[in-house]
Amino acid sequence: MDGGKKIWVPHPHDGFKLGRILDIGVDTITVEPFDAPGSAISAPYNRVFPAEEYDNKDVEDNCALMYLNEATLLNNIKVRYTKNLIYSYVANILIAVNPYFEVPELYSSQTIKKYVGKSLGTVPPHVFAIADKAYRDMKALKTSQSIIVSGESGAGKTESTKYILKYLTESWGSHAGPIEERIVESNPLMEAFGNAKTVRNNNSSRFGKFVEIHFNQKHIVDGGFVSHYLLEKSRICVQGPDERNYHIFYRMCAGAPEEMRKHLRLLPPDQFHYLNRGCTQYFCTTATDRQLNQNRKSKEYLQKGSLHDPQLDDVTDFKVTDHAMSQMGMNENEKMAIYTVVAGVLHLGNIAFEENTEDMKGGCKVHASSEQSLAAASLLLGTDKDEMRDALTSRVMQAVRGGVKGTVIKVPLKIYEAQSARDALAKTIYGKLFDYIVNRVNQALPFKSSASYIGVLDIAGFEYFQVNSFEQFCINYCNEKLQQFFNERILKEEQLLYNKEGLNVKRIDYIDNSDCIELIENKSYGIFDILDEENKLPRPTPDHFTAEVHDKNKNHYRLSVPRKSKLKSHRDVRDDEGFLIRHFAGAVCYHTVQFLEKNNDALHASLEIVVQESKNSLIRQVFDDPTSKKMASGKLTFISVGNKFRTQLKTLMDKLKSTGTNFVRCIKPNSKMVDHLFEGAQILSQLQCAGMHSVLDLMQQGYPSRTQFADLYNMYKRYLPAELARLDPRLFCKALFKALGLNENDFKFGLTKVFFRPGKFAEFDQIMKSDPENLAILIKKVKRWLICSRWRKAQWCALSVIKLKNKILYRRAMLIKIQKTVKMWVCVRKYRPRFKGIQKIKTLRSQLTMMGQIVSQLKKDKSSSEKQVQAVAQSIEKVIQQIKTTRVTRQEIDKAYSGLVANINQTLNDLQKKLKQQKNKEEEERLRKIQVF
Repeated sequence: MDGGKKIWVPHPHDGFKLGRILDIGVDTITVEPFDAPGSAISAPYNRVFPAEEYDNKDVEDNCALMYLNEATLLNNIKVRYTKNLIYSYVANILIAVNPYFEVPELYSSQTIKKYVGKSLGTVPPHVFAIADKAYRDMKALKTSQSIIVSGESGAGKTESTKYILKYLTESWGSHAGPIEERIVESNPLMEAFGNAKTVRNNNSSRFGKFVEIHFNQKHIVDGGFVSHYLLEKSRICVQGPDERNYHIFYRMCAGAPEEMRKHLRLLPPDQFHYLNRGCTQYFCTTATDRQLNQNRKSKEYLQKGSLHDPQLDDVTDFKVTDHAMSQMGMNENEKMAIYTVVAGVLHLGNIAFEENTEDMKGGCKVHASSEQSLAAASLLLGTDKDEMRDALTSRVMQAVRGGVKGTVIKVPLKIYEAQSARDALAKTIYGKLFDYIVNRVNQALPFKSSASYIGVLDIAGFEYFQVNSFEQFCINYCNEKLQQFFNERILKEEQLLYNKEGLNVKRIDYIDNSDCIELIENKSYGIFDILDEENKLPRPTPDHFTAEVHDKNKNHYRLSVPRKSKLKSHRDVRDDEGFLIRHFAGAVCYHTVQFLEKNNDALHASLEIVVQESKNSLIRQVFDDPTSKKMASGKLTFISVGNKFRTQLKTLMDKLKSTGTNFVRCIKPNSKMVDHLFEGAQILSQLQCAGMHSVLDLMQQGYPSRTQFADLYNMYKRYLPAELARLDPRLFCKALFKALGLNENDFKFGLTKVFFRPGKFAEFDQIMKSDPENLAILIKKVKRWLICSRWRKAQWCALSVIKLKNKILYRRAMLIKIQKTVKMWVCVRKYRPRFKGIQKIKTLRSQLTMMGQIVSQLKKDKSSSEKQVQAVAQSIEKVIQQIKTTRVTRQEIDKAYSGLVANINQTLNDLQKKLKQQKNKEEEERLRKIQVF
């Protein structure tokens, strides 16, 4: 990075600035930015990156950059963004920047046709290309596919999801059939009830969803299914400044017909408690603003006018929502029932409370000014007014020792307890209504014979705010799980490519975040389990819960106290008011004050009984839960939101693991939500939160820069003479690399591509584009290498022939030796027992000599004894002859030998006996003669 070369240095606003090195210190590098001559920026070595030769040049796939790092990635995205090219790749991951304006013809039907059946890289990057890849993979591999769309609020996740669904239904649907229309219409319906204006996004999805498009055996759209996750219920009761509640509330106030408005007793937004603490303006155009009566406008709207967004209009969007309900198969009565419940929630929020001075137990009562709201809420929700009053201001408890027949006690509630009960009822009603709407959407998208599906996951990306509560905790836990899955899946894809190209690259490791996931979800000491145990206590408190989290995870690397946060506002948080978790994307401080409340999805028994006995059929239907308990012993029935979310997330992860996966990372270009404004530092933070820095690290360990042999050949063809330009692309590349003397560890040849280590393609390119003299020398080197290569090949061929001849001769000699040895072994095995047998039998001839000597001493029966000895000798010779002439076994030889030995011993004994008898007679005769004399 020396010699006046351009480099990237970190910048707090732009993310990175381009400059040149002024000074190289021990730990830092000082750089002078090109756009601010005379100034200097110091940065540590590991945050300074080399720049491309042409910083205004863009590439469709960031892996094609000569230098692959955070700075060049950010710059490439910026260059493409300024050209209205909002899509780019990092390998097979699509990066989508929200343009905040409608790019002409970007999503037209003609554009859709261009991407049908086209592989990634053959057409410009697009969300349609990812959708088509998923479809082709599903069809070819016969495996369901998933597309994970993530990003922060305002990054364009919902729009990307809609365009993916549009592509799939238009390309592979039965040409605008009812199922395809309903899949498309389901989005505005769920957006009406699940999206809201936030400071970051005018149409922010406050829930996650996994939309499955099911295909039949012929790979035609057959139906769909929607799963939703973690609706932000706290928004129903309170919103931040400049934020709104869910769209449906404002659309009903602005767009409902006058007759409906009167029937539901709708008022301007600022007259509803659940709406007036946030922004009370409508989204309108100039035309729809004229249609609004003054009695529908809030004071804020009259002062400031309407909000503006090219895709939102509360007046016309009410009709869109109503039409979407009709498309889902809802009749007028069913639609009216939904509007009635929504209005009932608004009136429920207007019920205020005051101290009941007549109650000696310190209870409260409904404020006199809220009687009309109580009546309206009770009427719309189908409950008895007095029963609703009692249920909101008191709760029923049952004595623990009383069992089923125990004494029922009515406990008055304090003002804050009554407000909490009211808000809990409103959140529960709206949450169950949202579940009902999603269920109706699924009923309208039946699939008869699903062979496979493509699922699109639209879920909030990693979040961190000034104040982070239970919602951010759940979302970031989900993103930890998705990041773990992302690392494993991307690693696998990269490894498969290396194996396919025959690179023989060892397994690439990555940073494991399983310890962070265990901190959150592990049994006994996991934060979710600690939270559930705290909720079950008679008197749970946030302080005790927070202390338990710190106490049970004292030495855990991922957990810390808020005072160790880098943000000053977090350092002011006491240790028992929150905790800090070091996530994969950065440390986040969570405030635990509302964790217990948001983790409990249950109502007081008295409130639950009131709504279950409602005269409103829709209320009764959504609260029809046979497993719910009507009474609780001394406390609220506990239903864990965290445990429910964990179960849903496990099901989702199982689905993702069983499918092929594609990733779309949505990026928000600026916080003002305007077009053609690129805030580099904010975008860099989003890229880090999306885990793209870990992907870059992953690419750095492998061979991130890659190009087809033909592309490389065409890139430098014009620099070469004719005799080199006509070479085969693969041979040309090989000759070029060998002639340059490049280190073989810096590149690898695959079957169709050449792969470079990070930054090595830049060195190669620099050599190739050097001055003409060096290029002429290079051409001479290439020619020399080709001649030497051909001569070496000829030598190798001649040596190979000689080696082959010698090998043939050697093998022939060895074969003869083998044959000789085998034959000898066969002979030995065949004749050794007979040879040994004959030798052993021949030793018996010595016995014949002994027998001959005995016979020679005999005087009587000498001839018969000689014949006996001859018979023995003949038997020996006969056995020897038999062994020589016939194939006998070792056992037969031993048997014959034993017979001979026995025969010899018997004959020898007989002869010795005769000799002894003869000697005895001679001695007797001698003694007789002595006696005579």
